[in-house]
Amino acid sequence: MRAKKRLGQNFLVDRNYQERIIAAARPSAGETIVEIGPGLGALTRLLLTSGAHVVAVELDAELAQALRREFAGNANLRVVHADALEVDFVNLIPPSTTARVVANLPYYISTAIISHMIEARRSVSEMIVMLQREVVERIVASPGGKEYGYLSVIVQFYCEARRLFDVPPSAFKPSPKVYSSVMRLTVRKEPLVSVRSEKEFVQTTQIIFAHRRKTILNNLRASKLSLAPVWRDGTAIERTESESGVNLTRRAETLSIEEIGRLSDAVHYYTQTS
Repeated sequence: MRAKKRLGQNFLVDRNYQERIIAAARPSAGETIVEIGPGLGALTRLLLTSGAHVVAVELDAELAQALRREFAGNANLRVVHADALEVDFVNLIPPSTTARVVANLPYYISTAIISHMIEARRSVSEMIVMLQREVVERIVASPGGKEYGYLSVIVQFYCEARRLFDVPPSAFKPSPKVYSSVMRLTVRKEPLVSVRSEKEFVQTTQIIFAHRRKTILNNLRASKLSLAPVWRDGTAIERTESESGVNLTRRAETLSIEEIGRLSDAVHYYTQTS
């Protein structure tokens, strides 16, 4: 089958890298693994060899049908023709209550799918995912670097992120123009830092990284929240800095996740009292 460009399809055809991904996933007999974007079924075959129960989520109806034909009679495989951005993991994996994910994600929706899986973290315990290398670099980035941003903070807040190995364009057909990287995301039992409100933490992170060249204070002032006018009040600024220990003239990319957590709590406090 030919890859469909509109679906961002690049099939992993190099056996060495297929086996390295499976070795990183360490599938075991009886466990449930959700495979997103099985494509031609290269990883599916290796996962099934382990005895794992595989739920393969494929957007391409033609590929989904081909997988059903090839693995007809294999009770350990269920092919679901669906958009991975819309699947409900709670209803996808029964009788299991949690599952791990193995995925070769299309570049153009990779960050959206990562976010969707993090939202489903009660049902997803670990993800072995292949992404564009630049996206992986952003996810594992540390404060102070140009790659560090909203994606870094949110993923690391909820998951332990580890970059495993790179995959060259030559390992795919058709070959993409960029390198890929495989990473492991292990969902934390509790977020990295304790905050009063996870919703406020995510919202605060979105606001302060909205314009990278602006200071935290200017991003707060530019936000569409009802509390935005508060940040023109010197008393509010002083109290927020005192509560959080964060100088609002800094830029967001200089903040650690712990500092963002304290800032989020201070912003949360002001939201409740203003």
